[in-house]
Amino acid sequence: MLGTAAGKATGPTAAGHLPCHNLGLISRKIWLPKLLYDALPYFYLASGLAAFFATLYISEWFWVLPHYVLFSIVCVHLGVIVYRRRHRSLKQQLEGTD
Repeated sequence: MLGTAAGKATGPTAAGHLPCHNLGLISRKIWLPKLLYDALPYFYLASGLAAFFATLYISEWFWVLPHYVLFSIVCVHLGVIVYRRRHRSLKQQLEGTD
């Protein structure tokens, strides 16, 4: 148990330590401004395409080339996933209001 200045024992929630409910990093909520939130899938797609074209620009094989390819694949994949999930939820909301 944690103590206070008065010498009384307190529980972990009273000291500001909230119990973790086994939330993974992916399932945690992130609060972003609306402009950033709306631009996120396009940023992922642009970053992925830029990294892919950077791999085409490199004429010789360097150690960073596989990292660019992996980064481009991951970014394009995340961009498509975020875009599809947002439009799927918007479509469901529009169908539910009719």
